Amino acid sequence: SARVSSARVSSGPWLSLSCEGMSSEAKVKKPANGIAVGLNKGHVVTRLPRVVKKTAASKRNHAVRELIRDVVGYAPYERRMIELLKVGREKRALRFAKRRLGTHIRGKAKREEMSRVIQKQRQRQAHH
Repeated sequence: SARVSSARVSSGPWLSLSCEGMSSEAKVKKPANGIAVGLNKGHVVTRLPRVVKKTAASKRNHAVRELIRDVVGYAPYERRMIELLKVGREKRALRFAKRRLGTHIRGKAKREEMSRVIQKQRQRQAHH
């Protein structure tokens, strides 16, 4: 793996001994030269650029998900997050979401989603 703490020394030609103050672009492996041994050993290949495939959900899928959400409701952890956000514990809600969902980014996304749910609930109450 390319993740290395600055305290640990890693083997490999593409990693420096001290990673402090270096950008992630500086730790790129040099291209192979077709020789079986040495620093740049390996078969010569052309690297394909990474493709990001995630797109916005279609209108139909959005409508279907909304209908399912109306019928099924929220999971218990989502209801707890909503309660935490209602009492103003945003940081605690994020920590709770991180624990349940596994990553910081997923936790932030879920917290934003639940915040939007609360806003919609308040808008519905204001109109009725």
